[in-house]
Amino acid sequence: MPTEILMPALSPTMEEGTLAKWLVKEGDTVSSGDLLAEIETDKATMEFEAVDEGTIGKILIEEGTEGVKVNTPIAVLLEEGEDASDIDTSAPKSAPAGGGSAGDDKAEKPAATPEGGGGGAPDAKPDTPAPAAPTDSKGERIFASPLARRIAAQKGLDLGQIKGSGPHGRIVKADVEDAKPGAAPAKAEDKAAPAAAPAAAPVGPSADAVAAMYEGREYEEVKLDGMRKTIAARLTEAKQTIPHFYLRRDIKLDALLKFRSQLNKQLESRGVKLSVNDFIIKASALALQAVPDANAVWAGDRVLKMKASDVAVAVAIEGGLFTPVLKDADMKSLSTLSAEMKDLATRARDRKLSPQEYQGGSFAISNLGMFGIDNFDAVINPPHGGILAVGSGVKKPVVGEDGELTVATVMSVTLSVDHRVIDGALGAQLLEQIVQNLENPMLMLA
Repeated sequence: MPTEILMPALSPTMEEGTLAKWLVKEGDTVSSGDLLAEIETDKATMEFEAVDEGTIGKILIEEGTEGVKVNTPIAVLLEEGEDASDIDTSAPKSAPAGGGSAGDDKAEKPAATPEGGGGGAPDAKPDTPAPAAPTDSKGERIFASPLARRIAAQKGLDLGQIKGSGPHGRIVKADVEDAKPGAAPAKAEDKAAPAAAPAAAPVGPSADAVAAMYEGREYEEVKLDGMRKTIAARLTEAKQTIPHFYLRRDIKLDALLKFRSQLNKQLESRGVKLSVNDFIIKASALALQAVPDANAVWAGDRVLKMKASDVAVAVAIEGGLFTPVLKDADMKSLSTLSAEMKDLATRARDRKLSPQEYQGGSFAISNLGMFGIDNFDAVINPPHGGILAVGSGVKKPVVGEDGELTVATVMSVTLSVDHRVIDGALGAQLLEQIVQNLENPMLMLA
């Protein structure tokens, strides 16, 4: 019986996406691991690959279609011996969260998964029939693709002992190829699909009401894409639900600029050029280790204190922004952080980051100094405990330690803090540590 290929959930909060491009056409034969389509989420364009072999019998959603809900059938896969006449055109164009009814194995299984979910090992022999749909010790249905069931039967594996990595916990080819007999069963809570982020309630007058205010005036209506909608929802949520407070400091950069110049001369032969932002990332990461109670995130009814310093950095792209995360930033050298940040920023602008690269972290940095902004207040990106807004370094008159008036390069920063996670004194300690690291840069290498 033909198999529906469903719109995948490519990130924990994805509810819909754009089917940007089909990489196959009707009549094409595909195998496990073959790329089927490019899917645009609110943040990235990701490739989508098959987990089963067969022939593309019908494409249900044309490329370029926006707002395709997760689990919506987007194409039909035919198995050996089937043709287009076997497709039931009267079937509903939707699928339940579990993948389909328990009584119809072929109709309920998705035939593709995001890139990386299908594995790269050779397929099982196509002439081996797929075993009947299995059940666990409680008699409940185990969702697995026919290919996964065939491989499991050949290897003598108990599917009830294997954790599925496919949509809704479905067991796919890669799971059974990597599994060993007697593997521990997955916990029920591990299989639960992550809850989607709640949509922000509409705020302010309706679109029609606003348009009515400008009746007779010339304007261009700009349609919101997925990224713009997500940014609007998350920032509205952040300002409505997070009790922000702000701490401001000026930082003297002269010692850092001199030290940076010396390092860049020594690193020139390696093609490395450190930026001031690289030092700010390192300084923040080390400060989170020095003030561990501030290295925390808000988790609804509790606070999670993080062990590693995972620092997110805002990267402006056309139509929005990304916050790629530099993991274990306190443990990495300045040159490593610089190379990693350049790579993440480049792929962010191309919208080629995976969700794992821009989700997480406990702290963020937003630097508008290169645009000539002296200072500003940044909005916290939940669930982070804080975000450092960085302004430009400008020469200013300052009073030296000996009381004499002198000139120094001064950078203004503002630390936005979630008061549910970090109290005022604790936030002040964190900012003081960041200042000390930047004004005494050699300490960051000690």
